[in-house]
Amino acid sequence: MRKKKILFVINTLGRAGAEVALLSLFSAIDPNQYELSLYVMMAQGEMKDALPSYVHLKNPYFSTESVLTEEGRRDMMKTVLRKFIQNGKWFKKAAYMLRVWKQMHKNGKIMPDKILWRVISDGSEQFDETFDLAVAYLEGASTYYVADHVKARQKAAFVHIDYESSGYTPLMDKDCYRHMDRIFMVSDEVKKHFIKYYPQYQNKVAVFHNMLDYKKITSKAKEAGGFTDSYDGIRLLTVGRLAYQKAYDIAIDAMKIIKDSGCKARWYVLGEGSEREMLEKKIAQLGLQKDFLLLGAVENPYPYYVQTDIYVHATRFEGKSIAIQEAQILGCPVIASDCNGNREQIENGIDGILCSLTPEAIADSIKELIADPKKREKYAKRARNRNTQNNDELDLLLNMTK
Repeated sequence: MRKKKILFVINTLGRAGAEVALLSLFSAIDPNQYELSLYVMMAQGEMKDALPSYVHLKNPYFSTESVLTEEGRRDMMKTVLRKFIQNGKWFKKAAYMLRVWKQMHKNGKIMPDKILWRVISDGSEQFDETFDLAVAYLEGASTYYVADHVKARQKAAFVHIDYESSGYTPLMDKDCYRHMDRIFMVSDEVKKHFIKYYPQYQNKVAVFHNMLDYKKITSKAKEAGGFTDSYDGIRLLTVGRLAYQKAYDIAIDAMKIIKDSGCKARWYVLGEGSEREMLEKKIAQLGLQKDFLLLGAVENPYPYYVQTDIYVHATRFEGKSIAIQEAQILGCPVIASDCNGNREQIENGIDGILCSLTPEAIADSIKELIADPKKREKYAKRARNRNTQNNDELDLLLNMTK
């Protein structure tokens, strides 16, 4: 019997939540039944070597530099320029960018990456073959590309973010979701906010929770690694890009309150991003150089989870956080901001704490758990039992190839 051909498309292949979830999804699909291909819009990312051997990377060239490094940013800008030129239609691309920029300016927030996504899509490689299923695994360029430039019997798109808060608009998307046979949301909250903007696609929408490889995570957590200092106080951990969404500016203020209260705690952050310089300045201004540590991105974050006392995820908005799921799998008590996405992953007072996104509320929640080891243990145990995998959702995706 012929293997069904599935093409997955993602924007980058860096060390981030969606990429981790995609790799776990690959591991759950039987390569004896499905021929899997991957196209990366930016042709870049340090997780290329983590791809299973049976996944065919369709990019004719590829950079393994992280998009968060200086060299990686240079590679990324070269790719953007090349894709603006490639396939022509320069005036059409420029006109689209201008329309979106004007809308963003009117709304008071300019997001350059989102302005460029359609340009990147229209300048990308176009393949002659027809797939049984094409899957846009991220919103933005991946979705535009699958909608406009991929030949497939069936098409699906994943939405990982709170559409309302993240800056996407129907004008920017140009009705690309009309071309999708199924639209998968990673949580019920993501579904609710998406349907607010696209009520006409309600019958296409289904929930497909992020898949994580539990055995791999627990195995890698036992490997060598983790904290290298000899600190003997309470360790706080956050994993995520150094980006506005993650609200590290507020976390730093919370750490200042914790320090001034006399609590012996140290906050560690695993991740890299464009806000590093700004955050380092704020850390220095508040005298927290030994208390709030930006450790950068690491290849294996899991030993850090098991060595930490409290995992903190105080973000402005989320779709569904992979980092929270990983913390729960590895038995961390979790504190998170009470925002879209987070509140679906934590039941306040049962398996973690949801708090307001203010320095005072975050600091009070941390101090509450520092003072109560039994409560930390209770939350950790319940969080560990929370995560279950739903194979029916995988079947819903793969049945699209029939």
